[in-house]
Amino acid sequence: MTRVSEITEHESGLCRKPPVDFTSQTCVSFLPESTHEGLPDGGRGGSGSILRGFGSAISGMKILNRNRQLLWFSLLAGLVLVGNAIAQAALGYITWTMIRSETEWIVLNLAIEFATLICIVFLLTGLVLSIPSKKEDHASFFNGLARAKQYIKPITEWSILLALAGMLLFSIYFYSPDWLPRNPMNLTIFGTLYGWVSPFMEFPFNPTLTSVSDPALYGGLSLTYWLYPSGLIQTLTFSAINLLLFILTPFVVPHIVLEKTSPREAVVGSFNLMKKNWGETAACALFLGVLACGVFFTYLLVQAASGMITPDGVTTIRQENTWIALALVYDSALFCFAMVMATIGGIAALDLYRNAKIRECAE
Repeated sequence: MTRVSEITEHESGLCRKPPVDFTSQTCVSFLPESTHEGLPDGGRGGSGSILRGFGSAISGMKILNRNRQLLWFSLLAGLVLVGNAIAQAALGYITWTMIRSETEWIVLNLAIEFATLICIVFLLTGLVLSIPSKKEDHASFFNGLARAKQYIKPITEWSILLALAGMLLFSIYFYSPDWLPRNPMNLTIFGTLYGWVSPFMEFPFNPTLTSVSDPALYGGLSLTYWLYPSGLIQTLTFSAINLLLFILTPFVVPHIVLEKTSPREAVVGSFNLMKKNWGETAACALFLGVLACGVFFTYLLVQAASGMITPDGVTTIRQENTWIALALVYDSALFCFAMVMATIGGIAALDLYRNAKIRECAE
């Protein structure tokens, strides 16, 4: 009876085997894509998740070291952030001199945020498309960028969603003191958070660089003030928000590119993968974050060595050209390091995605 039933189902088009074969073919397509070269798998959950997360971060470093063309992503993403700082400086000057309304300021900031994000997401799409399937293959970043043009519609839609989410988070950050009740606990919490974040909101040798600002005043402030530190601080704030959004949605761009889905489907797919693989993602982000913080905290040592912060807490001003040049070189080096780390993070996110899909298909 079972055999007759199977024959009847097959002849009437009810056989369930073809869908199973189709699904397996979809899963197999991810098998040669795995770029994981890090630590061993280590089993499921617990220390295994941590090892896989660390392994993806290390794999990203190895792939970048082997395919130096991917550094074009670092360079172009850095230029995008420089453009963001200039745009924020211009917006600050316009806001001060023309006394625009709060609504206009938000709309202009949203436009700057969208322009920045669509460029970053486009570059990230090119990075995903340019990473070779096999470890011995050579990467071609500009070839990946050329192929990224076919995804311009979902890229634009996803950039709009990110820009709106970023502005919402910025508004919560900017206006929260007006919304939250004024009590000692809230003041203590926000004061502590500001104390941890404030070292990253200033350039080393800040008094040296601001002391040589253009003496001509615009809007009651020096012309260079609008770029540094005003435009820089705005860029750092939005960059931190955007980084948080990318960490929370690490698989959206790979999902759009590799599975050719809409942003909505990609968000759902990314969320489902994150639920099952949050340990690996957190471990990878923590590994890269600790490495980045370790380098950035040399800021305190270098600034103290410059003599501008004395042991008794007195700030002095050093205007020698040597210290000005050193400040610019040091800050440029920190910026380049941050862009390289962002590139490694993008490669590691793709590695996490591919390995997560392989495990999902194997279940």
